[in-house]
Amino acid sequence: MTDSTGQALARSRHWVFDMDGTLTVAVHDFEAIKRALQIPLAADILHHLASLPAAEAAAKHAWLLEHERELALAAQPAAGAVQLVRELQARGCRLGILTRNARELALLTLQAIGLADCFSAELVLGRDEAPPKPDPGGLLHLAAHWGVAPRDLVMVGDYRFDLDCARAAGARGVLVNLAENPWPELTDVHAHDCQALLEALFDPAAALQ
Repeated sequence: MTDSTGQALARSRHWVFDMDGTLTVAVHDFEAIKRALQIPLAADILHHLASLPAAEAAAKHAWLLEHERELALAAQPAAGAVQLVRELQARGCRLGILTRNARELALLTLQAIGLADCFSAELVLGRDEAPPKPDPGGLLHLAAHWGVAPRDLVMVGDYRFDLDCARAAGARGVLVNLAENPWPELTDVHAHDCQALLEALFDPAAALQ
């Protein structure tokens, strides 16, 4: 990360986080979910469900919601996630969540990891409040809500969909919780985890990729 990129990121006041695998320890077994729902392993779960007849889609969405509810209640914070979010909150930053999960489960997850007080419910966007990532609609909605340009937003996530979403919206994309970066062409900043991101943001001696 160049000095100018680091300084710009440290000055950023509008932060949007993915939930599962970003603020939490990743526990979703997507292949097992696809097998349980009879979804081709190469298909995207949400896009596949959207293509099904209404009754079948509703039944499978109901199963998915209950499965993910169990995961939400048992969620554990990812390394440095609580410290990073609380530091940004203490600095007066505006914070949002953009997840492909359901909003009600995102709120349960935030409660489970001790961050429920950091995010207003209306700024937690799930798959029913915004088109699923990589569509940039959720980021554009948050930018409009805050009255800022999309370029003023930082999107933090652990997967390509988060980076694609940021790039399409014109926001900065930050990748965390992967030792290696498979998508350098889409990534503005890569940090080993949220703790490393926190240290690099507010410690001039720290370094990021």
